[in-house]
Amino acid sequence: MKIEIDKVFPDYFKASYPEEFELFSHFEVAAGIPTALFAITTWKENGEPNVCFHAWSCFHGDKTAFFAVMGNLYRHTHTYANINREKCFCINFLPISYYDRLVNTINHNSYEENEFAVGGFTLSHAKTINVPVIDEAFICMECTLKEIQDLSGAGITAMVTGQVLHISVEEEYAQGYEKRYSKDGFMMLIPAPQDLVTGEPNKSAIATIDIKNMIRN
Repeated sequence: MKIEIDKVFPDYFKASYPEEFELFSHFEVAAGIPTALFAITTWKENGEPNVCFHAWSCFHGDKTAFFAVMGNLYRHTHTYANINREKCFCINFLPISYYDRLVNTINHNSYEENEFAVGGFTLSHAKTINVPVIDEAFICMECTLKEIQDLSGAGITAMVTGQVLHISVEEEYAQGYEKRYSKDGFMMLIPAPQDLVTGEPNKSAIATIDIKNMIRN
């Protein structure tokens, strides 16, 4: 038997914090689909570096171009304003050991803050565009703005698509699976999976990748 969830908010769903279902669709916690966590870095209009801890994204392309498609970027944020103004950004992948430092940039993100200093990150400069880069990141993707879409039309969030121009990879992550797909590699967000029987909330979780099988060519 399958439990059916439709676009009408289920009355028995309980929020884990008061504004949860003002910020997120109930479909997110009904599905609980994991996505990669990373830091978006940009310049604020006052010249201070900005860090945005983000997930809800995918990465794909064809032989002509490669794209970072970032969903659920709130339009009221510094990051949205910075990308819209500067037309570029950097995506920085860090291991789970940096989680607390990235959370600090959420808790201290005023316009005047140097968010690299807040997180204790070393600031480097991108190779192809004018954006700050987290030197501690094991993969950095330099992107120019391709498109912004308000999918819902409600003016709350945007889907921001960037075209990747350049990727930098730490040498120890450049071969094979060992570093990228371990506790020292990609960090994943598990959105709080709602109990679909009782409606009770769960907490979101942070995960790493554990490879179980290899695809045969």
